[in-house]
Amino acid sequence: MSGLIEWLEDVNAKDTKVRAVLRRSLAFEPGMFVAAYPYVEPFVKDESKSFRREMHYLVAGLWAAHWRKGRTGVPMPIGQACATHQGTSGSTSTERRFINLLDSDRDQLPHRFRQMVALLKEQAIDFDALLKGLLYWNDDEKRTQNAWARDFYRNLNLETADDNQTEKEINE
Repeated sequence: MSGLIEWLEDVNAKDTKVRAVLRRSLAFEPGMFVAAYPYVEPFVKDESKSFRREMHYLVAGLWAAHWRKGRTGVPMPIGQACATHQGTSGSTSTERRFINLLDSDRDQLPHRFRQMVALLKEQAIDFDALLKGLLYWNDDEKRTQNAWARDFYRNLNLETADDNQTEKEINE
């Protein structure tokens, strides 16, 4: 993996300006906010692939928007984080939003991810895994989307099974 998130965490520990710059970058198309270049460009290895570059900028901005001091918990893959959110909030719209996210094309990704990450503000997200998945988003076999869907539904079913078990124990 590129080490982008780990490096951003280290830079952020020394200068919190990095988060402000990267949050601001989300108001622009990924990779178009010049002030964010020093934080992301060192991790973009193949400049001829604009999608790869855009996904690095998108994930860096999402990390900055999602960052919270003192956040606890093990970072979760996006599918698990969505399932956990749906289970804890009881929101039935999370699944619909997640499906729309999985169905996103290149142009829709930044907008839908900003919405989803804002929705998951209480969940610890694994941004390294998010970047890795997004770099393969356009794979013909949709491996990223399938893996995230499996993760979501497996964890959603675990949440439902846990709730049913707790309800059964209470009624006994």
